[in-house]
Order: sequence, then C-alpha cells, then structure tokens
Amino acid sequence: MRLRQNKILSLVGLATKAGRTASGEFSTEKAVKTGAASMVIVSEEASDNTRKKFRDMCTYYQVPVYFYGTKEELGAAMGKEFRASLAVMDAGFSRAIMKELANRDERR
Repeated sequence: MRLRQNKILSLVGLATKAGRTASGEFSTEKAVKTGAASMVIVSEEASDNTRKKFRDMCTYYQVPVYFYGTKEELGAAMGKEFRASLAVMDAGFSRAIMKELANRDERR
C-alpha cells in the first residue's frame, strides 16, 4: 500500500514540477471555476466545511474530486508546506493519478 501511495504522490510531484498544479484553497477554487482543473485532491484531514465546499463545487463544475492523503503528504509532494487542496491542470497527469487512486480503492 505504501508503494501505491508513493506513486500517487510522485505523480502529484511531477505535475507540480511541470507547472500543472494549483494548490491552496483560493488557487484550487480558481482553477475549478475557470475550467483549468482536470481533477482536485483534497486532504483527508481537511475540515468538514472544506470537504463539503470542494465536493459541491466540483460536482457543479463536473470536475472529479478525491479525498486523499494528509496535508503534510500533499504539501511535501509539491515541495511546499501543508496543503489541504490542490488542482491538477493536465489531463494526462489527472488520468494517471485517478488510475492509481482507483487501484488503491480496489485493493482495500
């Protein structure tokens, strides 16, 4: 399971290095509302209010949203401090990350 988790975080890191992510609540929200986001990841540690906000917004704008990882893990993957939310703005990276997330769910 740890290897699978690292693969997801590695893909987030690669997307960040390629300049294809937005992180933090404001930037993630902007990416969704402008149509730039291919997917959103919200930390499992995010507050109920934040989780609901992104779930509702992503449903409205038809952007896949996943709840994954700790704030520290997401931040570290992006080379930053804690991150409760991030948007991936590249279809290829999004497909790869969603595939890994689906594989993770099947193994549980």
